[in-house]
Amino acid sequence: MPSASSRSRPRLVLATLNPAKGRELGDLLGDVPFDIQLLGDLPGARLPEETGATYAENALVKARTAATLTGALALGDDSGVEVDALDGAPGLYSARFGGPGLDDRGRLELLLERLRGVPMARRTARFRCVIALAGPERAEQVVEGVAEGLIAEAPRGKGGFGYDPVFFYPPLGRTFGELSDEDKAAVSHRGLALQAVRRLLQ
Repeated sequence: MPSASSRSRPRLVLATLNPAKGRELGDLLGDVPFDIQLLGDLPGARLPEETGATYAENALVKARTAATLTGALALGDDSGVEVDALDGAPGLYSARFGGPGLDDRGRLELLLERLRGVPMARRTARFRCVIALAGPERAEQVVEGVAEGLIAEAPRGKGGFGYDPVFFYPPLGRTFGELSDEDKAAVSHRGLALQAVRRLLQ
């Protein structure tokens, strides 16, 4: 049961239906003065299709939808991995890469197949995350975080989710899948974007 102090704090709804992403977002937000709630925990909650032409458009649509459904301040995010040898693909379509029949593992394997034979020096890539805040009586705000790296030739590590096991981060000599949650939070695209969000919410 929430305490009296928690009941007095405003809500912040995380506009995601992905439990793994929701946990990561909540952990990275840390001790912001809000009661954090996942949109996916609300019965029947839905988010619109990601049809925006930019990460920011998709993040804003998610945040606005969650804010309308709950009447609370909401946080929406959109992110992707941009591979230079693939002209920036999958980018905006990272979560839908290869079509609806693929899961995270299938998308990762498809990415590696598209890069088969490409030397490591040309496998440069970046993770980009854009986060939007929207809610009643508050101006909409958008921030971005970027992490530069390389696409490894095979998955490494069992941490994270999505493309993390193949995203090699040269300064630490490991993939995001090999990093501890703490180490990843300090350098990842989502961690950097959420550092900016925390400053806005404090």
